[in-house]
Amino acid sequence: MSGLIEFRRRLRHASAGAWVRRMATEVRVRRVAAVLAGIVVLGVAAIAAINRPVDPAGRGRTVIIPPGASSSEIGHVLRSAGVVRRSSHFVLAVRARRLTRALQGGEYALSPSMTLLDIVDIISRGQVMLHPVTIPEGFTAVEIVGVLAQEGLGDRARLAEIAARGAALFPHDFLHWTPVRSLEGYLFPDTYRLPRGIPERDVIRALLDRFGQVVVPMWQAGGRGRSLHEVVTMASLVEREARLPQEQALIAGVLYNRLRRGMRLEVDATVLYALGRHKSIVTYKDLGVDSPYNTYRHAGLPPGPIANPGLAAIRAVLAPVATNYLYYVARPDGSHVFSRTYQEHLAAIRRYRSVP
Repeated sequence: MSGLIEFRRRLRHASAGAWVRRMATEVRVRRVAAVLAGIVVLGVAAIAAINRPVDPAGRGRTVIIPPGASSSEIGHVLRSAGVVRRSSHFVLAVRARRLTRALQGGEYALSPSMTLLDIVDIISRGQVMLHPVTIPEGFTAVEIVGVLAQEGLGDRARLAEIAARGAALFPHDFLHWTPVRSLEGYLFPDTYRLPRGIPERDVIRALLDRFGQVVVPMWQAGGRGRSLHEVVTMASLVEREARLPQEQALIAGVLYNRLRRGMRLEVDATVLYALGRHKSIVTYKDLGVDSPYNTYRHAGLPPGPIANPGLAAIRAVLAPVATNYLYYVARPDGSHVFSRTYQEHLAAIRRYRSVP
């Protein structure tokens, strides 16, 4: 009996000790949880303080991040631009979000009114500024290079070199069949939104990509056995010759008539291209320029396009007007007089212009 009593006494003591230990453990856990909660609260408060905009009323500005810059270097650029408080804040935010390798150079539109994390997101996603640039229809490659360089979209000399001899630099299938190395004719006229600071090859690639998206399907659907190079070359002549959109398909019909009859095209625009400069009047001396592009001296189409035609000119060449006309001469207002015979053509020349 006494043994049973002793067992019960020890059981009560053991239960009490376990309870005491359990309570002590719970106290320690609560204290640790309280400390951790405090740390979290302080951390959240610190992050919130760091993330606050430098100036909620601050104006936007352009910030250029050098390609390949480290997070620390970018932080200094941002601090100098006044869009973050400290460069170290940017570095900590980038590391916390594991975006160190995602940072991209370029030209960014940033503001002191942005939060730090917004700025981190913009730079890690490469959301650079895009600049609108319009390439007019009928511009030559040289003129297009001038527009791109003026807009700060590349070095003029490098752009010119790519445009003049860069056909082999690009993977586009339609360039593999061109007999010339120049990109003349394939730099599609349109309005583009491009970032500054990208390689010149990527700038030119954007124009070639658009050509492939827009022109190639049209040619595939309506080329009727004509090569793409032939279509683009003829369209460039039409683009430079026709001042009025409504005359493009008719001029295309005249030029195709001359080709079928074995007549030289005698397009003034090819002479100007061969001369390398624009003139309001083409002289008899100009007609003698020694160049394969001079269609007064050489039969058939020139070796390649003389400009970069737009959609309307390409459509005109794909669907020329059926006509008996073989000649045309420009009026002072830019329209043309069309003639069936050489005698009619000479009369039109005497009436509307004098040839020096």
